[in-house]
Amino acid sequence: MKKIDIFNHIWPKPFFERLVKELGTMTQMTKRSGDVPMMTDLDRRFEVMDMFGGDYQQILSLASPPLEKFAGPDVALELSQIGSDSMAELVQKYPDRFPAFVATAPMNNPDAMVEESRRAIEDLGAVGVQIFTNINGKPVDLPEFEPFFDYMAKSGKPIFLHPARTQEFSDYETEKRSEYEIFWTLGWPYETSATMARMVFSRMFDKFSGLKVLTHHAGGMIPFFEGRVGAGWDQMGKRTSDRDLRPVLSALKRPHLEYFKEFYADTASFGSRKAIEHAVEFFGEDRVVFASDAPFDPEGGPMYIRETLKILDALDITDELRNKLYHGNAEKLLGLKG
Repeated sequence: MKKIDIFNHIWPKPFFERLVKELGTMTQMTKRSGDVPMMTDLDRRFEVMDMFGGDYQQILSLASPPLEKFAGPDVALELSQIGSDSMAELVQKYPDRFPAFVATAPMNNPDAMVEESRRAIEDLGAVGVQIFTNINGKPVDLPEFEPFFDYMAKSGKPIFLHPARTQEFSDYETEKRSEYEIFWTLGWPYETSATMARMVFSRMFDKFSGLKVLTHHAGGMIPFFEGRVGAGWDQMGKRTSDRDLRPVLSALKRPHLEYFKEFYADTASFGSRKAIEHAVEFFGEDRVVFASDAPFDPEGGPMYIRETLKILDALDITDELRNKLYHGNAEKLLGLKG
């Protein structure tokens, strides 16, 4: 059975070389990726992919951190262009391994974020555009980012929403940094969930008809907290005394929980069967896609792929649904040939 790994990461050689030139050395933000051979060594990537047979394919996307986190507008655009050009070349050269790639938008460059997304999709053939859950600390629902979302909705291609949070996001008011890497383990799912909520309640799905958003890591916290998200937020405003939040819900065209179910989710859950099951139950059989988040596992590539495949093969589901999860939903979402 064909298996399309829709959300995994790479630093193509030209991108990696430009990144090192810009930074001078690996920083706290980039060290994790730079230490994994599969990120930059194509031969090692092929070795790992071959472990899972010739029907295993990858949709390529750049790894975090966000370009705007360490680069100004001009350099972010340059890195975005190099990344897309390099991945497009890999897709052209190895179509059986890489059927498509996902661009990354330079969201701190207002003059280029739409044009570079358009170039990547319409000229290079990108099947989506990756952004992060905050833009240098700004929420994605600010007016300055609306042209990007408007274009993506009209393009018909999905936004790949990747969490972004560093150790500088402290867990307690009295501290200056997050301890024990809580910012990643618990912070990233929160980032995803908070961004989903901002998009729903700021009416982005009403404003931008046809908007498609794929959430990394099985939809963050949303499926597990369906009760709080649904009935809990039905009472929006009762916990707030300094302003009236009731108009937020009444301004939506539909019940808010319906919008949360319009997101897509992947299976990149680091080996958690329950997370995948919750995602399928919450988002529905047509909105969950296979992804591994390779190569960021203790083995540097194969573990998350292997464990995710093991879970999907063991689920008590129909062959039809398994086909959807492995490749059918991805082909439909990305516009790939089945």
